[in-house]
Amino acid sequence: MNRLAAITLTVLLAASGADLQAESPLGTWVRDAQKRVVKIYGAGGLKGLEAYQSGFLVSPDGHIATAWSYVLDVEPVVLLDDGRRFESKIVGFEPSLELAVLKIDAADTPFFELKEEPTVDWGDPVIAVSNLFNIATGNEPASVMQGTVASVTELNARRGTFKTPYRGKVLILDLIANNPGAAGGAVINSDGQLAGMLGKELRDSTTGVWLNYAVPANALRTTIGDIIAGRKTTVINSATSTLPRKDSHNPNALGLVMVPDVLEATPAYIDTVSTDSPAAHAALRPDDLILLVNGQRVDSQRTLRSLLRTIDRRDNVELTVQRDTQILPVTLQP
Repeated sequence: MNRLAAITLTVLLAASGADLQAESPLGTWVRDAQKRVVKIYGAGGLKGLEAYQSGFLVSPDGHIATAWSYVLDVEPVVLLDDGRRFESKIVGFEPSLELAVLKIDAADTPFFELKEEPTVDWGDPVIAVSNLFNIATGNEPASVMQGTVASVTELNARRGTFKTPYRGKVLILDLIANNPGAAGGAVINSDGQLAGMLGKELRDSTTGVWLNYAVPANALRTTIGDIIAGRKTTVINSATSTLPRKDSHNPNALGLVMVPDVLEATPAYIDTVSTDSPAAHAALRPDDLILLVNGQRVDSQRTLRSLLRTIDRRDNVELTVQRDTQILPVTLQP
C-alpha cells in the first residue's frame, strides 16, 4: 500500500469510528494529532460570520496556537478533544503572521513539538486536522482531510490580490481545507509532525478563486516560543497603564470617534473619523477595530483611553487595526 492510500484508509477509519490504534502506526499518529487539536469559540454573528475556529496545543502547560481573527475579539472558550471546556486568555499575537497564542489552565496536555523542523515539499502527502464546519462540538474528534502539497510559494507572488498582512512562504494545499472553522487547524506531514497552520478563508479579489493554504511551522516556531517564554507579549502592562502623562493623547484629539461605550468591555471600534485629523491622514475608517496601541493589546475602549494617556502628545502612536479580514499597522502622527 502506498503512502497516500494508507492515509486515505486512515481517514475512512476515523470517519467510521474504528479503533485507529489497532490498525497501523499511521493510524496512531492521526489519532494523536486529533488529540492535540482544539475547538475555539468566541465572537461572531456579525454579517453571518461564524463564531468558531480551530487551534492546536504547543506546550504541556495549555498554550494553544491559532489564527488571529474576529473570533478572538473576546476571550474565547476552548474545548479539548476529550470534551473538557476551558476559559482561555490571549497571551500574545503577531499580526504580521496572523498568529495568536492562547493559554488555558490545564496541565500535561498533549502537544505538537516545535523544536525540530519538519520538511514538506510539493507533492508530499499531508493531513489537515481542524474543526471544519463545527462538526466536532464536544468530545468528537476533529475533522481529518488528506491531500498533498501542491506547491511551496510566496503568498505575495500575486501582487497583493489576496487580502492578508502575511507576506512569506505558504504551503498551497491540494485539498479543500480553508472553510469555516478550519482556520488555525494543524497540517501534519507523513511522520506525524506539525508541518503548518491552516490559514483563514482567503479569496483572490480579482478572480474570485479561493486559496487553500497553510503557514509553514518553521515560520511560526520562533514567535510561538517567544510568546510562551514571555519575550514577546501583547498583554496589557498594568504598571505603565496606571501612569498617565500630563500632556498625553486621547481619541478625540487624534480624530477618533468611537462607537458608544455602553458595555463593561466595549470593543474599540471606530464610529467616525474626523476630517483633517491624524486618524484621517493615516486612512483609518469607520468599523476599523483597534487591536494594539504601541504593541499592547486593546481589549476595550477603557483600555484604549488608558494606553493613550501614557503616550506624550508629541509622540507618534503605533496602532494595529483589524479591517474586515485584514490586520493592518497604522502610525498616527500628531
